[in-house]
Amino acid sequence: MSADHPPPGEAGTLPRRPTVADHIVSRLFSWGVHRYFGYPGDGINGITSALQRTSGRAQFIQVRHEETAGFAASAHVKYGGGPLGCALVTSGPGAIHLLNGLYDAKLDHQPVVALLGHTAVTAEGGGYYQEVDLLALYKDVASGFLAQLDHPAQVRHLVDRACRTALARRTVTALVLPSDLQDEPAIPDPPHAHGYYHTSNVPSSTPTVPPEADLRRAAEVLRGGHKVAMLVGQGALGAQEEVREIAQRLGAGVATALLGFTAVDHREPWVTGAIGLLGTRPSWKLMNDCDRLLIVGSNMPYSEFYPPPGQARAVQIDLDGSQLGLRYPTEVNLTGDARPTLRALLRELGPGPGPTAWRAEIATATSAWRRAQRDVAEQSADPVNPQLLFSALNDRLPDDVMLAVDCGTATAWYARHVQVRPGMLASLSGTLLSMGGAMPYALSAKFAHPDRPLVALIGDGAMQMNGVNELITVAKYWRGWADPRFVVLVLNNRDLAFVSWEQRSSEGTPMFPDSQQLPDIGYHQWAQVLGLHGEFVDDPAQVPDVWDRALAADRPVVINALVDPAELMLPPHFTLEQARNTASAVLRGDTDWAGIIRRGLPSTISTYRPRRRER
Repeated sequence: MSADHPPPGEAGTLPRRPTVADHIVSRLFSWGVHRYFGYPGDGINGITSALQRTSGRAQFIQVRHEETAGFAASAHVKYGGGPLGCALVTSGPGAIHLLNGLYDAKLDHQPVVALLGHTAVTAEGGGYYQEVDLLALYKDVASGFLAQLDHPAQVRHLVDRACRTALARRTVTALVLPSDLQDEPAIPDPPHAHGYYHTSNVPSSTPTVPPEADLRRAAEVLRGGHKVAMLVGQGALGAQEEVREIAQRLGAGVATALLGFTAVDHREPWVTGAIGLLGTRPSWKLMNDCDRLLIVGSNMPYSEFYPPPGQARAVQIDLDGSQLGLRYPTEVNLTGDARPTLRALLRELGPGPGPTAWRAEIATATSAWRRAQRDVAEQSADPVNPQLLFSALNDRLPDDVMLAVDCGTATAWYARHVQVRPGMLASLSGTLLSMGGAMPYALSAKFAHPDRPLVALIGDGAMQMNGVNELITVAKYWRGWADPRFVVLVLNNRDLAFVSWEQRSSEGTPMFPDSQQLPDIGYHQWAQVLGLHGEFVDDPAQVPDVWDRALAADRPVVINALVDPAELMLPPHFTLEQARNTASAVLRGDTDWAGIIRRGLPSTISTYRPRRRER
């Protein structure tokens, strides 16, 4: 197939005279872009017509809102759907809607190319309908590369540079495409003359392994430790075996950022689980007690969850040298891809220490935490303990499941109860922490791997944002998936519970009903209206059977679970100030005060041993 023409379908034929839009689609195809998430409009009619002429070789996924397209393009890369994500939207309002999803990609370092329709060149500057200054609007989110197409001869070098930059810098790039130029005749081979470019569509190589001298220095730092901790993030994805081997060699415990969850097997006794506000007590202890720290592909920003400065000597590995040493005063910074860098570091480290008291201490703390969390999940609530739903799901997860997690209390229960293991895929809006990400992620994951089961874990606030609408997208496409299992758990507590708990613990003020209470919606009934399956849960005894039915269903399922809004969501270290603030909120007449007391605030806080950090 020529890179200068759109990819033909099996029964399709090439247009006699390819258009600029055909050339754009063709050139993107040569970079691996074969799926476009978006919503149509007259500003991109030329591109959608070109996609139609590919007879299915390039796929347009019609979502319900452009924000979903941005999230889905980001998730397309995260779930292994391809090297580049692509969002295609029309001018003005379409491009504005897209921004939030693109910022998710930018902040989580996912390579995404955005194609933005725009006012015809002849009408620019005339106050035309939907005319927005897209170059100004996208200056931040697409700061890596942003350009407007002004002449057909630019297509080749603009597309090549947008794709190359997105891949090399793992960021968002954008092309502004005036509507009239899209239908102009293509110039696939610009003249060999001054002012024209002949660019390459061959991807650039990436840094792999740091110099040996730096690896030796890193090994010297790490070898001297008796209590080694590791923190792994999304940069360690694809290096699972190397992470396991180096943890064994160092006798280390391993904590994970949420984006790096699938880099380790969470059933291992030395894996302490999530770190940060939603993390585990063993991860908090791991960081507080270690004397060496190895950070692999993580930029977790909560500095209070790292060891106190001066306590641990530290080494960091990241593909992007600009991200090194930003969160902790590291001694050795290794710029390189995690997998070959860890492999090279293993050769420098030599034999491991064997069984140690530190490893035994980590295993004991982790085992005790897991037992305690299961006990907490089985405590009674009104009507259902949300943690029970996650604990029960963990016992039933298929080996090849894909998980999409939204931002809110669902994230906390996922982090503490779901033990991801090799073969699974899982992701979320890890840095933007945007509500409404799980359903677009779920859709994108399912298009990337239509033969694998998927579970989306969503709060009712996020479900009301865009989930109810994107269920229409599920209904539109699910019959084309080889495995129809697409399970959506909605935690229906009629409360923006994460915000409510933040307000209690940080402000000392009660939950504000006008701000945080949500309508009670029959999510399962909406699923049934769309021809999907719906389940309703309002009794803990129903939970096991509901999961069994949902994971064996012949069509997508929505589980509407009525859960307790007063379920306590506490960080791994609950400070005295947070305890006082929460108690103050209760005393000031929090509408959930009875539930908070019933759920055992005083006894629960005491088990977390609130303390000031005085190191």
